[in-house]
Amino acid sequence: MQEKLKPGLYIVATPIGNLSDLSPRAADILARADVLAVEDSRVTAKLLHHIGVRRPMVPYHDHNADRVRPDLIARMAGEAVALVSDAGTPLISDPGYKLVRDARAAGVAVTTIPGPSAAVAALTLAGLPTDRFLFAGFLPNKAKARADAIAELASIRATLVFYESGPRLGAALQALAEGLGLREAAVAREISKAFEETVTGTLDELAGRYAEAPPKGEIVIVVAPAGEAPPAAADDIEAALRDALKRLPPAKAAGEVAKAFGADRKALYAQAMALKSDA
Repeated sequence: MQEKLKPGLYIVATPIGNLSDLSPRAADILARADVLAVEDSRVTAKLLHHIGVRRPMVPYHDHNADRVRPDLIARMAGEAVALVSDAGTPLISDPGYKLVRDARAAGVAVTTIPGPSAAVAALTLAGLPTDRFLFAGFLPNKAKARADAIAELASIRATLVFYESGPRLGAALQALAEGLGLREAAVAREISKAFEETVTGTLDELAGRYAEAPPKGEIVIVVAPAGEAPPAAADDIEAALRDALKRLPPAKAAGEVAKAFGADRKALYAQAMALKSDA
């Protein structure tokens, strides 16, 4: 007979792709917990079937968390409650931090069983600096809110990590290219699954790639820190300036290109005026 787990809250990381990525310790906790607090019982049921166990499950997600949390906290006084998300480490772009906070306030023991995280896995695949990074979750869906969110991140000297969906990927990459300029980036999708893929390039290159061909699967975007962009050739800057002048007056064209290439705005304005006079 298995030894009963001590009462408390257990944060259990689950696979983001290959079910074999579940750690032996995580499998043991799931098998012995009194109840599992799950994001989607159908998803967790497949994982439990994989390890050959059945456990009671209670849905715990954004829509019911405030209602369910008090009962879960009460149960932790005498039961082992394991929190899992559909994939990866709970609390990372998933509900859960309030459960941990309230459990600690109630004197409940909280234990983490670490494991897969799509954000960290994508960082290992991107080939970009990892000494400092910022996980920013999902960008807003509406264009104005998305642009504002990107503007807040533009000056942060750390690698940026975002989650995204296939249908929104092209628009997100285009917004990042416009807001962050010429930076190296990577798009990692289906990590740890059969069709895992990582594509690298500049933000504008990736935006062009996915503009008309949205991919399937779960996606992570990794963007190089400010100041990490490859130096642009003078011909590339001039070409971009000429293109901008077709749409904008010289001052605005210079500002757009300066932001995109990290170049001097005054110098670009002078160049724009010279190009206008030559036309």
